[in-house]
Amino acid sequence: MTKKLCGTNYPTGICFIVVNEFCERFSYYGMKAVLTLYFLTYLKWDKNLSTAIYHAFSSLCYFTPILGALIADSWLGKFKTIIYLSIIYVIGHVVKSVGAIPTVGNTDVHIALSMIGLILIAFGTGGIKPCVAAFGGDQFDEEHTSERTKFFSIFYMSINAGSLLSTVITPMLRGASSLLPSVTTCMHEVLYTTVVNANVGFAPVGDVQCFNADCYALAFGVPAVLMIVALVVFIAGSGLYKKNPPQGNILVEVCNCIGFAVKNRWQRRKYQPPRKHWLDWAEEKYSKQLIQEIKMVLRVLVLYIPLPMFWALFDQQGSRWTIQAARMNMAFGQSFSIKPDQIQMLNALLILLFVPVFDLIVYPLVGFCRINITPLRKMATGMVFAALAFGAATLVEVNVVKTVVDPAPPTECLLQVLNLAGRNVSVDFSGRNPFPEPIGYLKDPQKYETLPLGSPSTILKIDVTRDGRTSNCSLMFHEQKAYSLILTSEATEIQCKLVEDYIKKNETGNPFLRFFNMLPGAIEITVGDVTFDIPSGQMSRNMSVEWGRYPNVKCSLQSGACPDLNLGLMDFGASYTIILREESGNISTTRMEDVEANNVHITWQIPQYILITAGEVLFSITGLEFSYSQAPANMKSVLQGGWLLTVAFGNVIVLIVAEGAGLAQWKEFLLFACLVLGVCIIFSIMAYFYTYVDPDLLNKINLCEVEKEENSCDDMMKEKDMHLDEKGRSTRL
Repeated sequence: MTKKLCGTNYPTGICFIVVNEFCERFSYYGMKAVLTLYFLTYLKWDKNLSTAIYHAFSSLCYFTPILGALIADSWLGKFKTIIYLSIIYVIGHVVKSVGAIPTVGNTDVHIALSMIGLILIAFGTGGIKPCVAAFGGDQFDEEHTSERTKFFSIFYMSINAGSLLSTVITPMLRGASSLLPSVTTCMHEVLYTTVVNANVGFAPVGDVQCFNADCYALAFGVPAVLMIVALVVFIAGSGLYKKNPPQGNILVEVCNCIGFAVKNRWQRRKYQPPRKHWLDWAEEKYSKQLIQEIKMVLRVLVLYIPLPMFWALFDQQGSRWTIQAARMNMAFGQSFSIKPDQIQMLNALLILLFVPVFDLIVYPLVGFCRINITPLRKMATGMVFAALAFGAATLVEVNVVKTVVDPAPPTECLLQVLNLAGRNVSVDFSGRNPFPEPIGYLKDPQKYETLPLGSPSTILKIDVTRDGRTSNCSLMFHEQKAYSLILTSEATEIQCKLVEDYIKKNETGNPFLRFFNMLPGAIEITVGDVTFDIPSGQMSRNMSVEWGRYPNVKCSLQSGACPDLNLGLMDFGASYTIILREESGNISTTRMEDVEANNVHITWQIPQYILITAGEVLFSITGLEFSYSQAPANMKSVLQGGWLLTVAFGNVIVLIVAEGAGLAQWKEFLLFACLVLGVCIIFSIMAYFYTYVDPDLLNKINLCEVEKEENSCDDMMKEKDMHLDEKGRSTRL
């Protein structure tokens, strides 16, 4: 007999199961929250490849539950399956974390370790997914159904709590944060530096750095530790669990029955009369009750065919929507900001809010208006909400891309001119004149101009005129590059210097910064935790710095003391060039904005998160409830497997579109919105012809149909027909 909690009917072992689930979900969602940016910024993959691998991993996580269920029910049992697959899970996390340490091998090693780690994690998390909740339910006696129901509520609350906390905390561990205290320890000789410097004004504090870069090793390592804790906690409760032996997997029996029916029909259809249903060809080997139950399951599985499209939209929160967030303004006031991968926590937060709101307010109000809200109607409405969410994402994307600098087409390049020559100048490029007006001294160029080259690369003669005197210089230009032409004065001559620019926005959303040194000697400048060494007359490297205001930046000169520099606000998504000049014995700074800062605030993503979460409540929760009510009790695991496969195939759809469509992002969002609307229409038509089954009568009807007890079943079958007719009419949209 299992021990109970404080005189209640709750088994003591469920405490360990709930804690295990919280830690496991923290581990999974925390790792997944930073995965897209890890691909983009650490492995240097492009957006399409990053999205494709992200969804390939997500898809594998929902294919493997079938394998976990087979192992648990047919071989090891739930308890041993959870332990063994959790060990694989932990190994995957550790391998993934090691792959994020810069000193461990080269890029190929990092990619190999990352992929191995993700595959192991997918087998671990997917394999235990169908086991943990069911194992928790096994702890209760049959008569304690109300306690079991409350346990599942607490269980799923722990899932959302783990998801919510992990999507807030893990991005902080990835890099600098305005919310997290500094971290000074890590594993495998990783160096962390804490930047709490009063001299950088509102620059973010609590920076977590590994090897002077974003700390993905820690961001993946902490979820690994949580998964170890989950495993230890689960094993600690071993003596308190009720462990049922494996009793065979109904999914295997269903597949065997279907396979036998197909084979038997193919072999005997030529010399035996046709049968009412193709599954009836399995009657020679399998019971009529099993065949009837499979027929009912297949009716529901047919409705699953359009469902992957919803998940194709829903799971892009961690990929395309995160990439979109990185190109938005994430500042709240002057001293607080969030990270692009933290916005995902809105879904977990809203789901905790929306479930009671829909159950206690929305559904009763709709029912009060005498609108019949059937499960299939709710699911179709959820698809509409998903389409609206991607419509909102499309509008946001159209405005986000306005600050993006488009690369030059073939046989052309992009050019801006920085006039540091003391007075206004005019520039002419061998008859090509993208700058017809004189260029002001220290004027910030408004945008890049397109310079025709006529070939992949060419040398252009440049005539620069100042005060009626013309200087000449010849420079090599290459197609589809972006350049800054820097004009300086030396005596009466104009000197030309061509610098190649990096016009792409930072994948993490942080600004890029570089310095051009016009001082007589070299200078060293430290911005936050980034140090620039700039020789005289040279341009520094373009480096990423944290968002914030920098009114007192430290510097050092070889020739003497260096006063603090005021760089102003380094805003999200911008690229800056700071000109360092000597003026009246002091160092003067002039800021040029090469790439415009992000001007769409991240709060504009809130409507799309509200819409997609409302769609999730209508679609996902209702879909599971509908599926369970429309199948015999011993077939519910089959429908659970089918439901998880719809999520897997939804991620496959995103993978195909991301790699194959080649569309602009706003067009891709619009495509998905249109696709889910089209699928919604198909699903609505299928729902129109679907006849509901009363779950209370289902098993009795099966028994009557199998045993052919006409006298005892006539009244029940009439009741069934009447009930199904009424329900059937209620499904019309």
